[in-house]
Amino acid sequence: MSMQPAPIDRPRAEQLAALRAQLAQARAARGPALAFGLAALDDRLADRGLDGAGLHEIAAASSALSDDAAATLFAAGIAARFAGQPGSTVLWALTRFDLYAPGLEQVGLGPDRVLYAQGRKDSDVLALAEDGLRDGSLACVIAEIKAADQTATRRLQLAASDGKTPMLLYRRHRSRERCPLEQPSSAMTRWRIGCISSARLPYPGVGRGRWLVELIRQRNGNPFSLEVDACDDTGRLALSAAAPDRAAAPVGAASQAA
Repeated sequence: MSMQPAPIDRPRAEQLAALRAQLAQARAARGPALAFGLAALDDRLADRGLDGAGLHEIAAASSALSDDAAATLFAAGIAARFAGQPGSTVLWALTRFDLYAPGLEQVGLGPDRVLYAQGRKDSDVLALAEDGLRDGSLACVIAEIKAADQTATRRLQLAASDGKTPMLLYRRHRSRERCPLEQPSSAMTRWRIGCISSARLPYPGVGRGRWLVELIRQRNGNPFSLEVDACDDTGRLALSAAAPDRAAAPVGAASQAA
């Protein structure tokens, strides 16, 4: 006696087809991922890079000036690579203009690629960033703020998706004790950047800067930390030969910052 295959449940098949269509639409709505070109980073990212139509948050490991500069240059290096095509422009919105232009140029973000916009308060900066994202003509948008609630970050994520433009939100320290990334957010990735000692040189001088890069949260992926050499003149990081990659960040620390 031959067994006939059971007929496919039509309502269930239609639901699966609709779900596949929704997933395909969601993938199409997301921009191409920008890889770091560093396997130790890219292999641990859910998208093997930074989503080109998503919100990504960055903060310094502490309120120290050195960590603040490292986080700024980390953001600038990413923006420089997003703006790799001739004629590309990055919008940098902030409340206080304290950027060091030669430092930005050293990581590949020259003055001909940046359009600066200054607001009186964080809400002004967020509005400028959202307008820039929805315009869709910019290579990348960076905004420096001290506070943004989850509603504000959700608006930025939607604007980035609509405009197919990456958004880098730099959260400045409001106090010495609290990490800015403790606040909830709709960001796809959340990074914390701090300085570590440079490798010793065989001759007198200062070596290439080194950073501890911590990804404390990412959608569909795990947190991790990595010691890297600072951005070069094309905005690219390098794996430090002096120290291998470090263990993933504790789950408790990641959940507190989520």
